[in-house]
Amino acid sequence: MNAYQKVRAGLAMLWLPIAVLAAAWVATAAADSFYFPTPPVILEALIDGFRQDHLWDDLVFSVRNIGVAVLLGSAAAVCVGLIIGESRALTHATAPFLTFARATPMVAFIPIFIITFGIGAAPKIIVIAIGVFWPVLLNTITGIRGIHPAVRETAVSFRIPKLLYLRRIVLPGAAPQIFAGLRIAIAVALVLMVVSEIYGSSVGLGNYILESGARFQVAATWAGTVVIGALGYGLSSALILLERRVLGWHQERPRKNSRPKRRGSPAVSGVFASRRG
Repeated sequence: MNAYQKVRAGLAMLWLPIAVLAAAWVATAAADSFYFPTPPVILEALIDGFRQDHLWDDLVFSVRNIGVAVLLGSAAAVCVGLIIGESRALTHATAPFLTFARATPMVAFIPIFIITFGIGAAPKIIVIAIGVFWPVLLNTITGIRGIHPAVRETAVSFRIPKLLYLRRIVLPGAAPQIFAGLRIAIAVALVLMVVSEIYGSSVGLGNYILESGARFQVAATWAGTVVIGALGYGLSSALILLERRVLGWHQERPRKNSRPKRRGSPAVSGVFASRRG
C-alpha cells in the first residue's frame, strides 16, 4: 500500500467523525447551556487544562497505570491459558470457577483493594490487571481448544519439542482469539481506570473529572471525558495496528476466481519444514 492509498484509507475512516464534529460545531455555535457547553468552549477548557491545570500529569499517570496493567494482566492470562487450554481435564475442571469469576464485576472489588493497598498506583494497576486477565484468559483457552486436531496429531508425528510446539503452533493458532480478548480487555481496563481513580486517587483522569465536577467546572469535566475517549481510541488503534502486523497471515484472503492454496500459517509450515530437514 503506497502513501496515496494510506491517505485515502485514513480519510475513508475519518470523514464521518469529522463531519459529525463540524455539524455539532456549527449547530451549537449559538447555544448557551451550562451543562452542555459548545465544542469551542470544551476545546478552550482542554487547552487550559494542559497549560495551567495538572491535566497532563493526570494523563501520564493514567496511561502508565493502564499500560502496565494491560501488559501484566494479558501476559499472565496467556500463560495460564496455555496451561489450561492444553489440558482437557483442566478446562472442564476450571469452567465453573472461570464462569463465576467472569460474571463478578471487578468494580465491586475496588473498595477492598483501596482499603488494602492504599490510594497509590499499586491498587489501580492490580484492579485493572485482574479485569484484563479474565477476557484474555477465556479467549486464550477458546483459541487453543479450537486448534484443529490434525495439527496436533501432525506435531506429535514429527516429535516437535514441547516449547517449540507451544511457541510456533499453539500461540499462532490461538492468536486471533487472544487479540479478540485484548479488544474486550481494553474497554474493561478504561472503565476500571476511571472508576478506581474517582474513588481512591488524588491524581489521574478520573480524579480530574471528579474534581472538575465538584467545582462545577462543566467544560473542564467534558474536556477530561474527551481525553479519556481519545485515550481509548488511541489504545484501540494501536492494538489494531499490532494485530495487523502479527496476524497478517490470518487476515489474508484468497482472491475471487482464484484457487486458494492449501497451506497453513507461516509459523506452522516453517516448523514442519524444519523438522523434515
